[in-house]
Amino acid sequence: MNMRLKNWILIPVSLATALIVWSLLTRFGRFPAFILPGPGLVWNRLLITIADGSLLRHTLATLSEVLLGLILGVSTAAILGYALAKSEWLERLLSPYIVASQSVPVVAIAPLLVIWFGAELLSKVLIAALIVFFPVLINTIVGLRSVPVGLRELMRSLQASSWQTFHILEVPAALPVFLGGLKVGATLAVIGAVVGEFVAADQGLGFLINLGRGLYDTALVFVAIFILVSMAMLLYGAVALLESRLLSWQKKG
Repeated sequence: MNMRLKNWILIPVSLATALIVWSLLTRFGRFPAFILPGPGLVWNRLLITIADGSLLRHTLATLSEVLLGLILGVSTAAILGYALAKSEWLERLLSPYIVASQSVPVVAIAPLLVIWFGAELLSKVLIAALIVFFPVLINTIVGLRSVPVGLRELMRSLQASSWQTFHILEVPAALPVFLGGLKVGATLAVIGAVVGEFVAADQGLGFLINLGRGLYDTALVFVAIFILVSMAMLLYGAVALLESRLLSWQKKG
């Protein structure tokens, strides 16, 4: 049995074990439903939210915030990261501000963004973009600076243009590190969107969690959390699939 098959078997086995432990804990622990609902209650709540259309509506709202924030954060970080990697004086000028911006928790900045840009889509997108920005920026800089000097000299000796150097040498060399940052950013974007919804929102999975908490509907909270986890895993898997396609040349080598 190869390793890949073992991994595919291990996933359902671990999920089944977790469900069994959860069921036994709720049954013999005698916890009230508002403290720890059983798998059956959570499943029934999931079916109700699917049937009335509320789960789809709130999931799409959060997903749009996540994807737009991810696009904005990654594109801004990639452009600025390239500029900082190519210019040491620009890095010395901006790095104190970049580091200082990351020292303040997003939870503390989120209320300000909601006040400045309103409680609609834009503030959630900006919060998600902010939390994505830093890891992608750092990985972009590290990836570009990891290009061997000898290869740069070779491109100069061949009289390659700046564009040729960029897409023939720099992009392939920096791509593995950049995609590593994108994996982290894809999961962090979900956190950023939910933080914004916690502050102020009338839709989204973060709103559902707040609603369930206020009504002591813990099963609803579990449903929203499971959807958020699934969303983060799907985004991570999409980036991993993109990585396997773009870096297939490494396996051939």
